[in-house]
Amino acid sequence: MEKRHMPIAGGITMSNIVKKEQWVWVIVQDPEGNEQFLGQRDESEGVSFIPVFLEKDDAVQCLGRMARKKGTKYEIQAIILEDILKNATGNGFSVFVLNSEGEPLEKLPPGR
Repeated sequence: MEKRHMPIAGGITMSNIVKKEQWVWVIVQDPEGNEQFLGQRDESEGVSFIPVFLEKDDAVQCLGRMARKKGTKYEIQAIILEDILKNATGNGFSVFVLNSEGEPLEKLPPGR
């Protein structure tokens, strides 16, 4: 079955897997300093994205698979999906909902 995206405020698209008001888990880089979401790059598609997870355990398991800066602290934090979508869109990133293996469950492109 084909997944459909429905528009929400600001042109951001939403999927049927996650809701805009839902809490998701994100990896935060340098949480005690210059805090920012850990971004990744899918070279095969030429897309920069912020990975989010439906379960904290999935984020914990996937953290070791992510490209990271050596010597930088990382922390897994909960955030409302709508907030991360706004941040990602403002910075030209997509948001990928990943499973514990780092496989995308859903790809939410930046809103236009």
